[in-house]
Amino acid sequence: MDTFVLGRTGPTRRPPTTSARDRGPADTTPRLQSPANPARGLQSAADLTARPDNSAPAGPRLRLVAGHRTQPAAATPALRVEGLGVAYGDRVALRDVSLEMRPGELVSIIGPNGAGKSTLIKAILGVVPAARGDVRVLGRPIHEVHAEVAYVPQREQVDWDFPVTVADVVLMGRTVRLGWLRWPGRRDHALVREALDQVGLLDHAGTPIADLSGGQQQRVFLARALVQQARIMLLDEPLVGVDAASQELILGLLRRLADEGHTIVMATHDLPVAAEISDRLVLLNTRVIADGPPEAVFRPERLAELFGGHVLISGHLDHHVHRAIDPGR
Repeated sequence: MDTFVLGRTGPTRRPPTTSARDRGPADTTPRLQSPANPARGLQSAADLTARPDNSAPAGPRLRLVAGHRTQPAAATPALRVEGLGVAYGDRVALRDVSLEMRPGELVSIIGPNGAGKSTLIKAILGVVPAARGDVRVLGRPIHEVHAEVAYVPQREQVDWDFPVTVADVVLMGRTVRLGWLRWPGRRDHALVREALDQVGLLDHAGTPIADLSGGQQQRVFLARALVQQARIMLLDEPLVGVDAASQELILGLLRRLADEGHTIVMATHDLPVAAEISDRLVLLNTRVIADGPPEAVFRPERLAELFGGHVLISGHLDHHVHRAIDPGR
């Protein structure tokens, strides 16, 4: 398991604002992908081959401050994944994954454990090499625009015993903007205070990170992502192990950021929450099973294909309350 050390490194309910869904995504038609054809696509790890990169200019930076902003349609997607294949040795983790995410969208990646959700996020970040396909961030390779992508890892991947305070951890998010030769200034510390205030932890700025609860620790890492002032935020299971109050705060903040024009991509296995907060859902189990708005994606046959078992749906579809049950439970 990877461990993220707290060092100077750079990688409920919806509030009453106008969401990206209200503005209308560029393509809301669900896209289904059938199993790989033996004559095409990826069948094994040995079939993976790399593609060359192309580049395009990036757009302007978005601000951190609160307040609704209508985001015009962008010609260049914030994220574009084309034919992505990833393998760990002989095991195929992702097969022919193609996706686009645009500014102002909150997209949830849903799938069972081992489905490739974390691998997809790490491949976008460039942490896991793609053996096949192409990933573009704001039209460029990730290494050219890494400052525009903030990452919130899973809690279990973080060394919480590292001796730093809450404010220290959040300030690390400024490193990607400052570089290694500049010291944080007054504006950087002001951004730290603003971010901590947004996640409700301003009074804990001097508290050692190890002394916080699980929900508070996750909010610290969200604040760390906020001060980076990135246009895109990737979150890997941000709701695991957090209390109800922290979950509501995190989801409300993510929804607000998307409404302001940021691109939010969240890997999760919590179907009801994902449907409630997201503009789009991507059902992923090594390959993309479905991609579209919640009301189009949440169908028994698609969830059965995703989880490999029977699916029970409870509640009205308008509330997107669904429960997937694996065989043997």
